Amino acid sequence: MFFNQNEAQTGLPIRDEIDEKYKWNLKEIYKNEDLWEDDFRWLKASVSEYKKYEGLFTSSPEKLIEFFKFDEVVGIKFSMLIHYAFMVKDQDLAVSKYQSMYDRAMTLSSELDSAGSFMRPEILELSDEVIARYFAENENLGKYRHLFDNILRSKNHSRSKEVEELLAEVGRIDDTPYNTFSFFNNADIEFPTVEDEKGTLSKLSHGRYSSALFNQNRDYRERVYKNFYKPYIQNKNMLASLFNGNIKTKTFHAKARKYNSTREAALDTNNIPISVYDNLISSINKNLTPLHRWLNVKKKVLNLDEFHPYDSYVSLFPEIQKKYTYEEGREIVIESLKPLGDEYLSFLNKAFNERWIDVHETKGKRSGAYSSGTIYTKHPFVLLNWNDQLNDVFTLAHEMGHNMHSYLTGMTQPYIYSNYTIFVAEVASTVNEALLLDFLIRNAKSEDEKLFLFEKYLLNVQTTFYRQTRFAEYEQLTHSLVEKGEALTAESLTKYFSDMYQKYWGEKMVVDEEEGYSWARVPHFYYNFYVYQYATGFSAAEALSMQILNDGETSIEKYLNFLKSGSSDYSINLLRKAGVDMDKPEPVNAVIDKANKILDQLESIL
Repeated sequence: MFFNQNEAQTGLPIRDEIDEKYKWNLKEIYKNEDLWEDDFRWLKASVSEYKKYEGLFTSSPEKLIEFFKFDEVVGIKFSMLIHYAFMVKDQDLAVSKYQSMYDRAMTLSSELDSAGSFMRPEILELSDEVIARYFAENENLGKYRHLFDNILRSKNHSRSKEVEELLAEVGRIDDTPYNTFSFFNNADIEFPTVEDEKGTLSKLSHGRYSSALFNQNRDYRERVYKNFYKPYIQNKNMLASLFNGNIKTKTFHAKARKYNSTREAALDTNNIPISVYDNLISSINKNLTPLHRWLNVKKKVLNLDEFHPYDSYVSLFPEIQKKYTYEEGREIVIESLKPLGDEYLSFLNKAFNERWIDVHETKGKRSGAYSSGTIYTKHPFVLLNWNDQLNDVFTLAHEMGHNMHSYLTGMTQPYIYSNYTIFVAEVASTVNEALLLDFLIRNAKSEDEKLFLFEKYLLNVQTTFYRQTRFAEYEQLTHSLVEKGEALTAESLTKYFSDMYQKYWGEKMVVDEEEGYSWARVPHFYYNFYVYQYATGFSAAEALSMQILNDGETSIEKYLNFLKSGSSDYSINLLRKAGVDMDKPEPVNAVIDKANKILDQLESIL
């Protein structure tokens, strides 16, 4: 959302006015900034130390282990360095000193990455016989077995040194389509001025568009919707060119690395079978009924003759007006997560009691919320901007899901496996949200409260489950057409998008011309087969939360082991061990079943 930060933060307390117990304690990472500078100097000097190991991987397994240990020390120190700079910067974005520290750390990151970049190609050059001998000769190499497997599985897609160097050079221009789109979408785009429901003229922005879709005034929603798409339609040919250019760069790299498709190349990064992607789209296409039912409910409650895309987000039920202090929200989250067992709750309370969380909004503080991720040998931190709303309670549950995932992984795994892939990143956070929703519904004080909670869940299903899968299907379609040699025009892109939107929402949706141009405004289409993971993560989390609630101790133990696993195995295998196979329709069907049950309850109340 575009806004004036100074205006938006007028009247906010400064950081010094907030009680210490509501502020994270970053001194757990560095007691003072001189120690940060000491680590920075050490790491800067370490850049040249990498040269000592170049070309030595063929000499002995001991040299490999020596390199891994050195790289681990560098990685642990840098993790503390970058996280401290990132978080201290976010406490007050107006402090240039901390912005400078963060910028220096990011530059150092690039230097370290470049210095250690020889590791992967040198391991790939080792013969199978040499690798087998290394593991036989030195048992200390054993913990690196999965690391080796993950590197060596890409051997068939690696090229000669000369070709790799050429691909690296070409890679420097790969982001041009996205960067150009981003400049247009965030800076150069000129939105029209629209009259709001009070008769006031205001210029549209991304934030105002999103807000307007939830507005109760239908004429205003329609005005905003129709006008918002005008600059995209006016620039449709330029945007279609960027869209095609992005796919062509991905196609070039996929062919250069001997993949059968851009999708195969993208999913291979985390060793995700294409069947997982196909299963998601196939399973959802067989189960569009809940989305159609949800449209019918909305159309009936809103008393509409026709249902348009700009009617799909507006709330049917007033938001619960109750305010929640942070202490109240924290207790609700603790109560809702009791099904996860005593071990999980003990770590959760540790985070609450030992200042891992920065709670309140203050002048200059970064907006939004996040969990820092694993800080090896330390613990992760969480940033919030508490505003006493129910959404803040859900945000707390969500971020503490990430926090516990990072903490348990960092506490259990060696450094090399102490992070996790994006494929599983949203599972732990969404499990927490599912358990919180279940708790709130069971303890709702009125039917109005239940209706509001039902709607909250169904909107998540609409946006995270169906919408992101629709995007994934569209991405697959457009990439496959370019790979077959078809040039995608603005007209064909619009028709494909419009037809798919109609298929998902059903015949009762009146698809406006503007909706077909949504392909032109979605940045995720430049992310290379990324969006499907929102839907798979949501599905996995729903299946796991149901197992936890229904099966008890066995499922809890499996789930906690998943949280402790980091990247010690491939993501798809980690989920299977937890009890969810994303290669099969059952996790997707778990969402469908829950959505249908909630729709049954909602319709019975109405």
